[in-house]
Amino acid sequence: MKTTERIRVEDLSQVAEVRRASARMAASCGLGETEVGKVSIVVTELATNLMKHGRGGELVLIPPQGGSEWLEILALDKGGGMANVGRCIEDGFSTAGSPGNGLGAIARLSSHLEIYSPAQRGTAAYTTFRAGSTSVPMSMAVGGVSIPLLGEEVCGDAWAVQAIEAGVSILVVDGLGHGPGAAEASGRAVEIFRRNPKLTPKDMVEALHVGLLDTRGASVGVARLDPDRNELRFAGVGNISGVIVFEDGKQQSVISHNGTAGMQQVLRTVQEFSYGFPPGAVAIFHSDGVAAQWKLSSYPGLARCHPTLISAVLYRDFTRGRDDATVVTARRASPPA
Repeated sequence: MKTTERIRVEDLSQVAEVRRASARMAASCGLGETEVGKVSIVVTELATNLMKHGRGGELVLIPPQGGSEWLEILALDKGGGMANVGRCIEDGFSTAGSPGNGLGAIARLSSHLEIYSPAQRGTAAYTTFRAGSTSVPMSMAVGGVSIPLLGEEVCGDAWAVQAIEAGVSILVVDGLGHGPGAAEASGRAVEIFRRNPKLTPKDMVEALHVGLLDTRGASVGVARLDPDRNELRFAGVGNISGVIVFEDGKQQSVISHNGTAGMQQVLRTVQEFSYGFPPGAVAIFHSDGVAAQWKLSSYPGLARCHPTLISAVLYRDFTRGRDDATVVTARRASPPA
């Protein structure tokens, strides 16, 4: 499995490093020479903007995974933000004395560009390139980030999503610790999850426990989202947090039990809980590499953004910085007006 890459950009000399890393990833995802060139240009512009406008930041390269057809690229900073994102994308507009064609070029070269940048709250730019055909049709939008601890080559967290008859099923897993041993446990969990799409969240957690007994173990959370029933069902063991955010901004946490899947021969009784998940709701799950004090209502308009962008903003602002970090977001469309 290709691994997400995170690269700190704190000096203009690092732009070349980011460009080379993005070209390698794009080529490994099967993009042709022309598309690889486009990715290199886009990443160069994003990394340069991190230095010009964000006082440095982080580039995240996410390969296609979990049935996705997209190479995803994120540029995250904590600078002053943009007063008018639409104006900044127009060619010729600049606040740094440059020609002002960078964001416009990114929009033209990529499949999709979305920016969240409230004034004085930093900028999060999300862009994608088509890298294949999707194998998981979704009844709702799902996206996430799974970021390795800085300095690690593999991520001990993982997540996966798959379509089921009633909607989608989502797994978030945090292998104990970090590094290769944690990545082995989380990778095993993803394999079990994908092989058993019909299991309920409760039964899936129990299957994961048995399947992880010869690993170091992991915290796991499994959600099943059924838009026809306006329902979210969840079962979890360990430090996977889940929150449902409703259109009025209210948040409801989901319940996960103490313990570690695969750690001991006998797992405590696993309970599955049911929650309302009406149109317009957003469900967010994350590992304990991300602090849980966030409120989505503090980010005006973010709930309407792409789920990967929502996940990235929460990662940027609430990562603890001492462990792998995963945030996964599922969003239902609001009913027609």
